[in-house]
Amino acid sequence: MWGGGKLGSSGGWFLRVLGPGGRNTKAVRPLISSVYVKNQLSWILQIKPGVFNEYRTMWFKSYRTTFSCLNRIKSFRYRWARLYSTSQTTVDSGEVKTFLALAHKWWDEQGIYAPLHSMNDLRVPFIRDNLLKTIPNHQPGKPLFGMKILDVGCGGGLLTEPLGRLGASVIGIDPVDENIKTAQCHKSFDPVLDKRIEYRVCSLEEIVEETAETFDAVVASEVVEHVIDLETFLQCCCQVLKPSGSLFITTINKTQLSYALGIVFSEQIAAIVPKGTHTWEKFVSPETLESILESNGLSVQTVVGMLYNPFSGYWHWSENTSLNYAAHAVKSGVQEHPMSAEFAFKGEAEELQANACTNPAVHEELKK
Repeated sequence: MWGGGKLGSSGGWFLRVLGPGGRNTKAVRPLISSVYVKNQLSWILQIKPGVFNEYRTMWFKSYRTTFSCLNRIKSFRYRWARLYSTSQTTVDSGEVKTFLALAHKWWDEQGIYAPLHSMNDLRVPFIRDNLLKTIPNHQPGKPLFGMKILDVGCGGGLLTEPLGRLGASVIGIDPVDENIKTAQCHKSFDPVLDKRIEYRVCSLEEIVEETAETFDAVVASEVVEHVIDLETFLQCCCQVLKPSGSLFITTINKTQLSYALGIVFSEQIAAIVPKGTHTWEKFVSPETLESILESNGLSVQTVVGMLYNPFSGYWHWSENTSLNYAAHAVKSGVQEHPMSAEFAFKGEAEELQANACTNPAVHEELKK
């Protein structure tokens, strides 16, 4: 019979084989740390306690492909579990206080959020046109009909409402309660939007489990420069996307120019946005963003610069990404659920055991 494992100095697991009366006979190392490996090997150990040590080389050699497969499954399961075990929040409490004080100003098109109102002239067509590439047929007037979109950090709903008017079913989430109250109040004036848009007071990581692979698109516009854990935030964005779903991000590059214009000029000199709205250390370059996205199974399709003219109040596209930029990434279309992989392996292990039983050479060795 076999006993429990213990962690070795190099991080591997030992399997202790017990002889008659529970005496230790052999500690075998290394063993792939998967419960299914243990289940598979227990069949041999129960038949003849000492046979595993004697024929372990044969077993590993015969089924090296299976163990290689197990390593990949184990790695995949760990990555999946890490996304679901987000114990820390990506929300910065200091940022919440800043936006709480401004919650009543979202729909003032001439106020501090005027640049965001104007940005809709670029970001709404950017989202619409890229999503239309994935829709073979769309309804006139409601081109995004049937699509489910998550607007993360929706604020007062400045981007959520235009997406709803394009026919999409949109969920807007924001950790600031007063922002959501403002958004709900504004959408209530339009009965059509009232049916298409739902708002929730929460962070992204709070809904990642219940909304896994739910949305055709996730939008995080002017949000990533405010979170405290960018990698976790982007992991969660990927997790709630359907396979082949789209992630849209607009944010600020981390350059000397963005510090000079985005913080010194915009906040301290021209007062385009309130002081303290941005922290330069949280800005992210397109290269860093792309690296994190690709490590989480998203392929970056487009990165394009955005420039704001404070005198005209309008945005325009640019090849220069040293200030603001927009990015579009697509999640891989082949996403196997980890549980499916585990169940598939169970059947594979049972088949291997059955083959071992019917193999005369192995069967004879086991009877010795």
